[in-house]
Amino acid sequence: MLRIKEAIVVEGRYDKNTLSQLVDTIIVETAGFGVFKNSEKLVLFRRLAAERGLIILTDPDGAGFVIRNFLKGSIPPEQVKHAYVPDILGKERRKRTPGKEGKLGVEGMRPHILEQALRRAGATFLEEDAPPVRPGRPITKADLVMLGLSGGEGSAARRQALMGRLSLPTHLSPNAMLEVLNALFSYEELADAVQDLVSEKKDGEN
Repeated sequence: MLRIKEAIVVEGRYDKNTLSQLVDTIIVETAGFGVFKNSEKLVLFRRLAAERGLIILTDPDGAGFVIRNFLKGSIPPEQVKHAYVPDILGKERRKRTPGKEGKLGVEGMRPHILEQALRRAGATFLEEDAPPVRPGRPITKADLVMLGLSGGEGSAARRQALMGRLSLPTHLSPNAMLEVLNALFSYEELADAVQDLVSEKKDGEN
């Protein structure tokens, strides 16, 4: 498994599934053209780009370049790296017929091709003994429960309030939120943010 500092943007969940077998980093999806109308997702991409850098890895077809160009114009260029896979004719196993242009997408690429694309893009590969991207321990599902952000009465409202405070998408599921939080914060930083939120609420009630 290759540890990479930057977050990676792909088009869909099958691309994410393929890439997650190769790299250890946060991988986020545009949902195809869905990102064009999803301002919260774009805010997330910008936040990831500012915090740890972003690698855009879209399919080599026309639609992939439309998505890439949209993101290129929406995120500061110094925070973005571009990874490109080659044009390889064929179809993915799950599909009955090839795509419109007959090219394999990211999901159909072999691991060594994806690794080459990431290295050519200038991805930051972390050694196994390298320090973590952020100090402090990772956040777990049990932490979310303990902090009142999952599995309890009012947890959904607390999640939304916290995400709003942290300038992150407010309607993330607990699992999606856990992934994003671990990309941006340590447990200690999250606990402090939750405590601040609780203190503000108490002050507002007094």
